[in-house]
Amino acid sequence: MKYLHFQPKIVQCLQNYSKQKFTADLMAGIIVGIVALPLAIAFGIASGVSPEKGIITAIVAGFAISAFGGSRVQIGGPTGAFIIIIYGIIQQYGLEGLAIATVLAGIFLILLGITRLGTIIRYIPYPIVVGFTSGIALTIFTTQIKDLFGLQITGEVPADFISKWVVYAQNFSTIDVATTLIGIFSVVIIALMPMISKKVPGSLVTIIVMTIVGVILTNYFGIHVDTIGDRFKIDPSVPEAVVPELTWERMKGLVTPAITIAILGAIESLLSATVADGVIGHRHNSNQELIGQGIANILSPIFGGIPATGAIARTMTNINNGGKTPVAGIIHAIVLLLIYFFLMPLAAYIPMACLAGVLVMVSYNMSGWRTIRQLMRNPKSDIIVLWLTFLLTVIFDLTVAIEVGIILACFLCMRRMAETTQVSVLTEEIDPNEENEINPLNLEHLSIPKGVEVYEINGPYFFGVASKFEDMMVRMKEKPRVRIIRMRKVPFIDSTGMHNLQNLIEQSHRMGITIILSGVNERVRSVLEHNRFDSLIGTEHICADINIALDVAKEKLKI
Repeated sequence: MKYLHFQPKIVQCLQNYSKQKFTADLMAGIIVGIVALPLAIAFGIASGVSPEKGIITAIVAGFAISAFGGSRVQIGGPTGAFIIIIYGIIQQYGLEGLAIATVLAGIFLILLGITRLGTIIRYIPYPIVVGFTSGIALTIFTTQIKDLFGLQITGEVPADFISKWVVYAQNFSTIDVATTLIGIFSVVIIALMPMISKKVPGSLVTIIVMTIVGVILTNYFGIHVDTIGDRFKIDPSVPEAVVPELTWERMKGLVTPAITIAILGAIESLLSATVADGVIGHRHNSNQELIGQGIANILSPIFGGIPATGAIARTMTNINNGGKTPVAGIIHAIVLLLIYFFLMPLAAYIPMACLAGVLVMVSYNMSGWRTIRQLMRNPKSDIIVLWLTFLLTVIFDLTVAIEVGIILACFLCMRRMAETTQVSVLTEEIDPNEENEINPLNLEHLSIPKGVEVYEINGPYFFGVASKFEDMMVRMKEKPRVRIIRMRKVPFIDSTGMHNLQNLIEQSHRMGITIILSGVNERVRSVLEHNRFDSLIGTEHICADINIALDVAKEKLKI
């Protein structure tokens, strides 16, 4: 296993484990388990399977991702991103086909991790990620219209986006008032709950309140709204482990869906882990994380589950409630297991409109409309890539969008790699004979004060620079008080570069490190100011040359 670099993060975390950490993990795990319950049920039903399969996925995959993954705080389970692809696979290949595709996806993820391709996945440009994520959000919203308004539609709702809305328009006169009110109030409660308490999950409150309302309407007013029990038979029994039969005839038609699941799972899990890194100040092991995700997706269908990946919302809930190590994720799985055995029959009373409301808010949070608005200020090439990926996801399907997105990523990479970008670090002195931005009459070497690190970027600041920065900073033994980033040789910065630079600045600020930009040319400075970097970093920290930057750094060291 050493040759395969199998090093789960939990092994490292348990070496210095303490009672205090366990207490923090216990509380966080309990809270995340409760938060994950309504989401697991909603994602399971929306994906075209029974509600208990959603919870089984959260239990099995959630446990495996925490036990074998490469992040300290990642929480795994079913997510909204998989809903559309899972539903499509079930429609075409059935549940057995889904199980085979999920196992194959797990194998592909393990191979990605073993071959150390985790870092390459992170190089997919930001507009592509935003484009298909927003497309998934709109598609999820579209699938919930029938249950949200209680529409009476004869036969199956069409699978494609445009046909769905045509059918909705034709049948909107069949709207059910009681169902609509439950759906709308569910959305309102989830939206307003953070204003009342950020600790109590709005989705859980919504399900409890609306289930009680539904029971009252049925028993005392004779008004019945569709519930989970009307659509599914709840079976909280121990699932039998069944290994899918992986014959060549069955597998060859499922390779493409499996690759889609694997790539989508890799992107979402590594994105979630990267966001978590910026908050907790630790780095995840991307290759080990992919191995953990692969193991989870092999085990999940064996017990009747569906594909799973790292979930950003549940991961952030874990962090915000004090989760320190993967033990919190394991506890979250145990909590769900207890709920599954002892409280699952109560899920039959949950109104379908309430779950639709939960998924409407999930789609809203996934939409990233603020990010899209920000990206619209960036170069036209990024905007075109963003909307093309979005439209392909909505009008066609996620498989096409990911395939085209990866091709676009390759073209962007080839175009931008025409100029190779290098990142170097200086910690002692700067030779003025090599500096074009310094007055040529000043021939003395510029000394770099202790506590200051100077990084120089030579080339475009694009999506490949982020990992170089991370690797460079990890190799530095001491944490500086000031980081100067020299950008005199940066001809342009793209949206992904700005996103990564923003994350670097925010993470450094949390660590008490001041960031100073030096030698920024007019074009790059204009882009940074257009994206409000001057307010993020401070105008005085965007300097014309290295002399001014060093003077500002010396003043900061005096404070």
